[in-house]
Amino acid sequence: MLNNSTISNKQHLIVFTRYPEPGKTKTRLIPALGAEGAANLQRQMTEHTLSQVQKLQAISPTLVEIRFAGGNLQLMRAWLGENFIYQPQGAGDLGQRMEQSLGNALQNGAQKVVFIGIDCPGINAEILATAFKNLDSYDLVIGPAVDGGYYSIGLKRYIPELFANIDWGTATVLQRTINIAQQLSLSQVQLLPLADVDRPEDLPIWESR
Repeated sequence: MLNNSTISNKQHLIVFTRYPEPGKTKTRLIPALGAEGAANLQRQMTEHTLSQVQKLQAISPTLVEIRFAGGNLQLMRAWLGENFIYQPQGAGDLGQRMEQSLGNALQNGAQKVVFIGIDCPGINAEILATAFKNLDSYDLVIGPAVDGGYYSIGLKRYIPELFANIDWGTATVLQRTINIAQQLSLSQVQLLPLADVDRPEDLPIWESR
């Protein structure tokens, strides 16, 4: 597999995840799974997502950065290995953390930046490859989640407005982002919609992957 030391950062994929510490991750699933079970699901879903990321790397050189919450650098490397860049997510709401990550990637020479989380079992290498390819033609590429959010967003320049004044975690995130893009006259395209796993009623999505 290609690793980050041998590829350029034309394509820069940023994965947001959390160290699977019981009681501090997938908390909305604790009533159904218990603290240990919810943390184990976080672990499995992260590893599943990264297996698809590695398939992407095999077909299209991509620099992969993992932005993590909880744990520390040593724990993350021991868990997921040495073939990724690791950075703490930092302070602020989700939008502020994504905006800072985007700015850092572009400052470091990235030409296309795509963000994903680890909550959508349906994400795969083909969808990720499509996201990067679409950035050749569009300012904004977005992967809609069926709950009204988005599972992926791709950009090739710094547009902080897309991450400001959004009620994260609500059913308005996708539409609000699209509205901002329209106000900024950004060309945009959507990827396939996917379902994510946040609540107990979502568990069959993971079990049927």
